Amino acid sequence: MIRILRSFILAAGYGERLQPITNYIPKPLLPILGKPLLESIVEKILAFSCDTTRLCSIGINLRHKKEMLEEWVNGSPFRDVITLFPEEQILGTGGALKNAECFLSEGDFIVHNGDIISDLNLAGLVEYHFKSNNLVTLAVHDHPQFRNVAIDDNGFLRGVGKAYLTDNPAERKVAFTGIAVYSAAFLKFLPPGASSVVDAWIEAAGSGYRVGTFDVAGCSWSDIGSPASYASALARELKKQGETVHFASATSGCSSAEFDGTIVVERDCTIGNESSLKNCILLPGSRTGKGSVINNCIMGPDYIIPVAESVFVTATYRGMLVGTGGSDRKYYRVPHLEGTAIMMECSPDDPDFSRHIAYTRFFAKYGIPVPVLISAYPEARSALFEDLGDFSLYAWLKCPRSNEEIETIYRHVLDILVRLHCEASEHVSECPMLAKRIFDYAYLRWETQYFSDRFVKGLRQLSIDGAGPLEDEFHRLALKVDTYPKRIIHRDFQSQNIMMAKGAVPRVIDYQGARMAPPAYDIASVLFDPYAPLEEGVRQSLIAYYVGEMRSGAGDWFVEREFTASLPYCRLQRHMQALGAYGFLSEVKGKIYFLKHVPECLRLLKEEVSLARDEFPVLYDLIARL
Repeated sequence: MIRILRSFILAAGYGERLQPITNYIPKPLLPILGKPLLESIVEKILAFSCDTTRLCSIGINLRHKKEMLEEWVNGSPFRDVITLFPEEQILGTGGALKNAECFLSEGDFIVHNGDIISDLNLAGLVEYHFKSNNLVTLAVHDHPQFRNVAIDDNGFLRGVGKAYLTDNPAERKVAFTGIAVYSAAFLKFLPPGASSVVDAWIEAAGSGYRVGTFDVAGCSWSDIGSPASYASALARELKKQGETVHFASATSGCSSAEFDGTIVVERDCTIGNESSLKNCILLPGSRTGKGSVINNCIMGPDYIIPVAESVFVTATYRGMLVGTGGSDRKYYRVPHLEGTAIMMECSPDDPDFSRHIAYTRFFAKYGIPVPVLISAYPEARSALFEDLGDFSLYAWLKCPRSNEEIETIYRHVLDILVRLHCEASEHVSECPMLAKRIFDYAYLRWETQYFSDRFVKGLRQLSIDGAGPLEDEFHRLALKVDTYPKRIIHRDFQSQNIMMAKGAVPRVIDYQGARMAPPAYDIASVLFDPYAPLEEGVRQSLIAYYVGEMRSGAGDWFVEREFTASLPYCRLQRHMQALGAYGFLSEVKGKIYFLKHVPECLRLLKEEVSLARDEFPVLYDLIARL
């Protein structure tokens, strides 16, 4: 027998715990990094199985701010598959389903709370429900804060609520996720008018029907029922994306403001001149006054709700965990004197620890703006550094800026490279550990092999035809790059490794991989950065600026013609290395947020190899396949 599966989203509640936010926005329309939560829920349901007709019918109940919800539905691309069920009075979770009985009675149906963010596997839940012959299947997990559903060893419902006590060792309590699958026969347990679906579960189970559970432990799940849980959910969503900030595209007032921590700025917000924001969520229509200092809060058009700083960070016994990059090192924000410092902890076998300490001292001596080293503990493989905050150049660029502002800040960034490539390099003999680290032929070939193994064969699962000719081209590319003059380079000089300290002053981190190599590699890293694409006119202006500064300060070793010739080859090397890293970090380390940078990196690589098509035809053909 074919069961027609529909779905129903509970969206009528007042959201009293979220007031005053819900005086302006109903809970289901709260923005989650620019997208209403309801939109994400609808997309998830439709993506699950809309290849059949089963899930292409969605019911939504309405009461609080129903006009706003109706307007959203009617203006959405989903309006033809959504049926609205307005309520004259709040009917509760059971009454809402009874009110939609005609819509839901054709077969089994999913019910999804309208205030839940989750990546729960709907397909697995529905498949289990069909195979189990349950009347109801509740998606549950082990969440201590909400653990109030008692089940037996077979996963069947035995009681609900904190008042339900059991001494039976065969029973345990779990948390209901707000997502469930029901058979149409369940509707007969719902009385007319307002009711709770929980009472109907208990009645159905007491009548001998199977009210079962499906364990979704390990799924990402957030409830947004209170200001703290909403802020925490946004911080988690940012972290899942490898981000710390979200700015709506039309945000104004970025140029003179300072930011730190977790920042979410939704549409129609204005940031006042010289404002300072840290760990803030600005909801639609928010305005900060000139010179405002706003920390640890949710802000609306005429209200500010304080939120504990701990909501925005991952707290451990070591301190607040910071950083979202690809490194296995751990960084903690810890108390120090009257402020904070960053504690770096490395694994016992991390060879970069000693380099990090030595390079920090050497770079600081020659004016490279690195964090101040407060103290080092070699035996523990840890060190205490100055706290530069959380706001990188990558995050700085998320807030809309003019090309003039961008070019100005990048000139300051390039000034750092000029000092690194010139003065610091002249004294590299003072740091033997760095002087011996040569970006030579062997390392260049390692990069291209990394690209082949981790990106082409690994992430993209492509075979390489005629590996011999490709290896020959990689050999010639490495020989070519290895011929150019070598100076100290950062090696990973990109926007996430440049911190914007107070006053928007660029400072450099993650420099323990520094080597002696052609300077053009650093220029390729920062001006052709997949994380932070620049307009071509701005990029060319910045290249000209760097060349001009080098002409006046580098001495005889810098030859503009030689640098210009080296840049395309260094770009090829850099972007193959980056794609290899994205493949490794996403597939091996599970950091899938790096995948979002693949399209821009691949675009840059295709542009570069097109310019060298005659020289590297096999590589050109391979990259065309990608």
